Amino acid sequence: MAEEEEGVLEERLKAALWFSIGKIVDEETLKLGVNATPQFIGALTEMVWAQIENVSQDLESFSKHAGRSTISVDDVMLLCRRNEGLEAILRNCLERNTAAKGKPGKKR
Repeated sequence: MAEEEEGVLEERLKAALWFSIGKIVDEETLKLGVNATPQFIGALTEMVWAQIENVSQDLESFSKHAGRSTISVDDVMLLCRRNEGLEAILRNCLERNTAAKGKPGKKR
């Protein structure tokens, strides 16, 4: 039964991803004045899903290697070390969040 529930959950997640990607593609095609086929959206969704699976496996491996059962910010930063642009964006975000936590009166 657990495998069946897991399969249902995966299908629901893929459907939500397909819907979100479809919305983004629709917005961008309207801006650009081009068309995108449902096959394109489906292929893009499968590609993004595969990337999500790879990233999640890498993050899990990094945390296990460090002897932790929880993925941390350090794992995410290690994952993006070869993408300088993404790493810079995440570092800025991390610095802003750290600074915001240190200011009195700010609540999460």
